Amino acid sequence: MPHTDILSKLGPCGLNCSKCFAYKKGEIRKLSTELKKNLGNFDVYAERFVELLDEDDFKKYPNFKIMLNHFTNATCMGCREDSCKLFKSCKVKQCSKNKSVNFCFECSEFPCSNHGFDEHLEKRWLVIQNKMKKVGVENYFMEIKDQTRY
Repeated sequence: MPHTDILSKLGPCGLNCSKCFAYKKGEIRKLSTELKKNLGNFDVYAERFVELLDEDDFKKYPNFKIMLNHFTNATCMGCREDSCKLFKSCKVKQCSKNKSVNFCFECSEFPCSNHGFDEHLEKRWLVIQNKMKKVGVENYFMEIKDQTRY
């Protein structure tokens, strides 16, 4: 059985919840919150920099701020504690509960079509599950824990 800390970060599909932009305890939220704090009242300056620096890129600051605010408001606790905020059609969490497995590869019916993923995510899911089956969950996590999710 994988360590509890690993289970809290990896969804039953094998994706690293802790690297997701929606994850409340993740680096993206933490770094976005820090950046937002450091930018302070940059709105006023962004407007001024369009003229002062002759930089049209600063016109895009309001859109950037919208995304930054979105990242700082992450609320997901991970797929094992919460419902997935990204893949509404995902069936993996419920299926893994029903089958009493931590990860899909542990199921006697793996691979199956009861996942609810699109073609792109299905391919990624298969690669991840086969990798965990081959090297073990802990080794897989150590390999990917510092990689970006996207």
